[in-house]
Amino acid sequence: MSAQRINKIRKHFKQENLDGILVTHLDQIRYLTGFTGSAGLLVITTVSSDFLTDFRYTDQAKKEVRGAKVIITSGASNSTLKEIKHLKKKNLRLGYDPQYLTVLDKKNFKTALLHSILISAPDIFEELGWVKDKSELALIKKAVKISDIAFERIINIVVPGVGENELAAELEYQMIMLGSEKPAFETIVASGYRSAMPHGVASSKKVKKGDFITFDFGATSGGYVSDITRTVVVGKATSRQKKIYNLVLKSHLAGIRKVKSGIMGQKVDKTCRDIITKAGFGKNFGHGTGHGIGYYVHVGPSLSPRSKDKLMTNNVITIEPGIYISGWGGVRIEDDVVVTKNGGIPLNKSPKNLLEL
Repeated sequence: MSAQRINKIRKHFKQENLDGILVTHLDQIRYLTGFTGSAGLLVITTVSSDFLTDFRYTDQAKKEVRGAKVIITSGASNSTLKEIKHLKKKNLRLGYDPQYLTVLDKKNFKTALLHSILISAPDIFEELGWVKDKSELALIKKAVKISDIAFERIINIVVPGVGENELAAELEYQMIMLGSEKPAFETIVASGYRSAMPHGVASSKKVKKGDFITFDFGATSGGYVSDITRTVVVGKATSRQKKIYNLVLKSHLAGIRKVKSGIMGQKVDKTCRDIITKAGFGKNFGHGTGHGIGYYVHVGPSLSPRSKDKLMTNNVITIEPGIYISGWGGVRIEDDVVVTKNGGIPLNKSPKNLLEL
């Protein structure tokens, strides 16, 4: 599998006028080779694939890495790059992903690869991992199942007086116990007025009766993630809470119905956004409707007003409209959805009716 993914990358070299690429992002390295450690560099050229890491990962790299030669460096990776024969060729054109290369790393690469030309090549990385194979879909489904069960467990301990950070800790604990490698991202638990913060990571705030609580979290299975959001009420919901919640739910369900391969992400976003805008809350929905997930939590395609991405069969995307009213609270509902030619298939089983806890 790793060799196939690396060869797929190589097919783009000619059209991008490249002789190779430098891969520095650890999630991309894992996707391409299987390596799960925290330090490494992958160099793919037309003639070789070389993975560089240090002594700490000698046994791990030899066990995990596929499709690339493992080179254990005695010092910095840059010094070892100088010694790789096929990288000494003059005017070697090496691409890199500008999103994940620091100014310092670029400077060090230029020093190590004196005869090479480093070229920003975002396009070659752009659709990396967007379309999933059967094994990838199976891992995402496992991560989704873990998050669904964890949510089912967490709602049983939601009571007035519990802290957001306590709920987040318990949620992450439950996911780990269910088989998650780690949280897919920093867990969001935002209650009351804080639920109006789309990325309100858990704080020391105590939950109060009458609060909305937004849970946004995900599990990781085999390096692949899930991303789910549910909003609940502590106690009985007010008429205003029910109105906002049901509006977001209506938008969410309409978005899922709109999904199919070949449609533009922008159109799915418009479907969700129009419902909220026509109800008078357009200014309270300030983020995109969704994004792709896979070997990390924000791959393509994007679903937003400015997106130029087209959905493809076996993309896995999120549908997550929301309404956020400063000082009062907010609602977001999110599912992970597999794109097919006949429509979108939601993977999450957690209830989407408004839970009054």
